[in-house]
Amino acid sequence: MKITRRTLNVGLLGAAGLFLSGTAHSQSKPILTIDGLISKNTVDGTATFDRAGLEALGVESFETKCPWYTGPVKFEGPLMSRVLDHVGATGKTLVVQALNDYSTEIPIEDFKRFRVILAMKRDGEYMPVRDKGPLFIVYPYDSDPELQSQLYYKRSAWQVARMTVK
Repeated sequence: MKITRRTLNVGLLGAAGLFLSGTAHSQSKPILTIDGLISKNTVDGTATFDRAGLEALGVESFETKCPWYTGPVKFEGPLMSRVLDHVGATGKTLVVQALNDYSTEIPIEDFKRFRVILAMKRDGEYMPVRDKGPLFIVYPYDSDPELQSQLYYKRSAWQVARMTVK
């Protein structure tokens, strides 16, 4: 194979992208960054996940009604408790930042108490950014009347991009 300047530049850019993403095992673009009080699976104190990395944590699903869609919706994604265990989260609060700069604080206790998932799919399809994707924190609202309130709806961030454990 003849190595040209273009080949070398493309190769170096690809290697840099892998290094910067923190996911040297995958060339997929990171869709989630977690930092703060975490101790495992990090590069410089930050953990990044691409879609495959999140799916590797195990995918759970449930069907529930919520105020953003008509009728019951099936959501699929890893349990939030599993995501936080994977990064060794030791804090009490999770600050979630969305792509649109929306921010919410969620007590980490919620993830132990309820089967909250970091939804990647809605009704079997990956969620695009224009429809609350790529990631949406979803509570099983129908499982407990307490969850059918503004308190939990406000914690249900969509277009999730970053989480900070405090």
